[in-house]
Formats: sequence, structure tokens, C-alpha cells
Amino acid sequence: MSEPRPLILYIDDDPDYREVVRILIESAGYEMAEAASAEEGVLVYKQRTPDLVIVDLMMEEVDSGTSFVKELRLLGNKAPIYMLSSVGESMSLSADHMALGLSGIFQKPIDRATLLGVLKAKLGR
Repeated sequence: MSEPRPLILYIDDDPDYREVVRILIESAGYEMAEAASAEEGVLVYKQRTPDLVIVDLMMEEVDSGTSFVKELRLLGNKAPIYMLSSVGESMSLSADHMALGLSGIFQKPIDRATLLGVLKAKLGR
């Protein structure tokens, strides 16, 4: 019997981008759950209890990604959370991601090697 694959929850309102990230994640041997909004992401989080979370900063509302992170903190989340942002480089320089409750920030479009390196470091495989 094989060991269960680590589960990554990915929240992004762009269906094409969700598909690209799914291919990257699943081809590396992980499982992916997805949501199209922060609200849907909270529901999926409660149902699936992911091992790691990636959330887009700007979705249906400008701050929906940070609101989602705050909601997870209230739920007692222990999984690493990474923010995905098209302003990633400037955000990582100007924002204290730890103060936001994040494990890190990815630049959009996400670099395959960076993503897989983080997943391996945090989840193994």
C-alpha cells in the first residue's frame, strides 16, 4: 500500500493558472485541491486539511488573499502558507511575510524549480 501524497491547497481565481499549477504539483507526486475564491478556499481547507497552502494575493477583491490567511489563523492552521503575487519581488522586499502569517511569497508566474524546491523542503518527496 502506498503512502498518501501530501495535499497542497491552491486558491486562485484564474482557472488557467490553477490548471498550470496543478500540472506542476501533481507531476511532482503531490495531490492538489483547489478553490476559485478565498471563501471557497476556507471551505476546502475545512474539508481537506491540506499540508501546505498557496493563495493568490489579488483575486475577487484586492486583499482577499490576506483576508484568507487571517481566517486560517483563526481556525488554528499549522500548515505552511505561501502567497502568490504578481508584485512578488517588491512585496517580498517591502512586506514582512512572517508578520502576515506566511511562510513565504512566490512571484507570479511561479517558477517551477522554486515551487518544487519549497514543496520538497516543506513536505518531502
